[in-house]
Parts: sequence; structure tokens; C-alpha cells
Amino acid sequence: MTSVKNYFLYLLAFLMVITLGACSQEKEEHAAGEATTYTCPMHPQIVRDEPGTCPICGMELVPVSQSGKAEGELTLSERQMALGNIAVQPVMYGDVNSNTLLTGQLALDETQTDVVSSRAAGRIEKLYLKETGLAVKKGQPLYELYSEQLLTLQREYLLALKQNQELGKENPRFASFLEAARKKLLLYGLTEGQIRELASTGQMDARVTFVAPASGVITEVAAAEGQYVAEGGVLYRLGKLDKIWVEAELYPQELQNVQTGDQVQVTVQGFAEAVPAKVTFLSPELSAGSQVTVLRAELPNEGGQYLPGMQATIALPGKNDAALTVPADAVIRDESGSLVWVQTGEGTFQARMVTLGEENFNRVAILSGIKENDTIVTSGAYLLYSELVLKKGGSMAEMPGMDM
Repeated sequence: MTSVKNYFLYLLAFLMVITLGACSQEKEEHAAGEATTYTCPMHPQIVRDEPGTCPICGMELVPVSQSGKAEGELTLSERQMALGNIAVQPVMYGDVNSNTLLTGQLALDETQTDVVSSRAAGRIEKLYLKETGLAVKKGQPLYELYSEQLLTLQREYLLALKQNQELGKENPRFASFLEAARKKLLLYGLTEGQIRELASTGQMDARVTFVAPASGVITEVAAAEGQYVAEGGVLYRLGKLDKIWVEAELYPQELQNVQTGDQVQVTVQGFAEAVPAKVTFLSPELSAGSQVTVLRAELPNEGGQYLPGMQATIALPGKNDAALTVPADAVIRDESGSLVWVQTGEGTFQARMVTLGEENFNRVAILSGIKENDTIVTSGAYLLYSELVLKKGGSMAEMPGMDM
């Protein structure tokens, strides 16, 4: 009897140990299940008890700790950061310019305008170029002129040439007569080639073709075929495009931000990059009707890519102040305030409320909320903010831990 009784006691103890161990293991597994769940950063409504992929977008589910995690904090994998185009950079001190943006227009540099005028009185027989906006190269034929005056000059040159050929060896004066006749033809617009051809053929012609004295773009055609013109009459105007003007109007309160010689940034419509230009002129008086003054800046245009009439935006420099600056796209704003995303660890980002200072069209000063060398999100900040709102709900002011 004693042995049987001892057997039952040993069996009961063994069963109690197994039962207690199973309960303890079940409790630990249950606690572990409560401690960690897995969710999709892009679709927070997807929650799983074990790792896997999101059934909506296919992203890997990430663990979400139910305790010990800072408010307003998100964790992303490398793949999620790449898909979300998340980019970061450290916060540094820099200059914040309160830039004034002006709308302007490109115009020809009037100091580089060439006037093509008639060298002699006569009749326009032919215009080789009849439209404005056409590019002209130096030496290119422009017009043909019928002129009795030019015919007389050609005759004088041929006579001086014949006299020099026959009597030049005996009397050097005929060489000087020939040179004077040649220079007169040059002054009247004939080229060296035309004079050599006249000398070789001896054929005079009252219809003379004149060529462009310089390269440029035709900005005005002031004559027509068949028109009689006087000596010095304007036929064409040519503008050069290696430099171009940009002009804009300023209100009186904006004049204090710029002066002659300043560098401004000009963005021409259709071109992504801003280019520097030098302010060369500020009108000394206001326009009577609009009470504005004209600003003019000189813009390099070596490739001729900028054309007169193009629209442009001019950024005037403001007062420079050294401050912590971040790109404007890094700041999230709503009715409650402003925040930036600070990287607190590998793939971990925390929302921080900040106080903004001066800003321009692409950067903003931060007065408080972050410090120098903090790493902030510069691309994808709105994506992170949307994820935070989906998970926590409400606006920034309603989220726990977000002190306004």
C-alpha cells in the first residue's frame, strides 16, 4: 500500500509541474504577442501578429512596439525609404534672404544695337531679308541699291586705276589718286572683294549689293523694295544677343532692397536654373500713372538661348541673417503649427514642432525646435506626416506628446 501511495504522489507532482510550465509558457507567449505587432507603414489598418507582407501594396510589415516608443515617431525599412523617396540632410547655419520676387521681361541690350543705313542716295531694288527676328551674319547680303552716285564713284576708280597703270611708274602721284578712289568706295559701303572684282573686270554697275556690317538679329526693317532713300536713311536695325536685358517694375517700398551693382537671381520661363545678373540701371523717377520705377539688369547670353520678350522672375536680395536654415519643403504646416522630421536612428524618424523665422522662396529659418547638425528629412516629409496622421488620427495639436 505504501508503494502504491507513493506512486500516486509522484504522478500528481509531475502533472502539476507540467501544468504550471504550460501555463507559464502560454502566459509568456501571450505577453510576447501583446508586446509586438506588425503593420504596414503605408496602410496602418493592416495589423498582423507575425512578419509578412502587406496584402495591399506588398511592402514588408514592420514591427510596432506597444510600449517604450516615443510619440510622433515612425520606423521605416530601407526599402520603404527608397519607395518613399526619403532624403535627409544635416541642419546648418546659413544666410536667410527675405527675397522679393519680381515679374520681368527680357529685352534687347540697346547699347549693342547696330543701325544699317543707306550709304548713298538711290532706290532699293531688292531686300534679301524682309522679316524681323531673323539672325544675320556679318558679310551676309542685306539689300541691293540702284545709285547713280555709286556709278560715278566706280568710274572715278577705274580712271585712277588706268592712269596709275600707264603713268604710275613715272609719277607716283597717280598711286595716291588710286588709293583715294579706293578708300572712297570703301566709305560708301563696298567691300574689298567688290573693289577687286571691279578692278579685274572693269565692269561698272549702278546696282550694288550691300552686306551686313555685323552679326545680330533683325529687330526692325525700315525700308521696302522700290523705295527711294536718301543718304543716311535707316534701312535695318540689328540687335546682338551675347548679352540681354531683363527689366521689371519696382514699388517704392521695394527700392530699399536693391541698388545699382547688386547681383540678382533671374529665372527665365522655360529654364529650370536661376542665373545671376547685375543691376545696371534704376530709373531715377517714378512713373506718373503707376508710381513704379524700372529696374534693369544685364544677363549673360553667350549661347543666345534667351530671346527678347521671354518672361522672367527676378529675386532681389534682402537682409542677411545667420540662422539655422532648412529647405522649405522640409517643413510641414497646418493650422496648428509647423514641424519637421528628425532622424533619431537607423530608419527612425520623429516629428518635432519648430518655430519659423524669415523665409524666401526655397529656404526657411528655424528659431527653435531643432539644433545644428540634427539630421532632418528634406524629401518625403509629407508622406511621413500622412502616415503619422493615419496612425494617430487628428491634427498635430491633438497628438499626444506634441507640445505646441
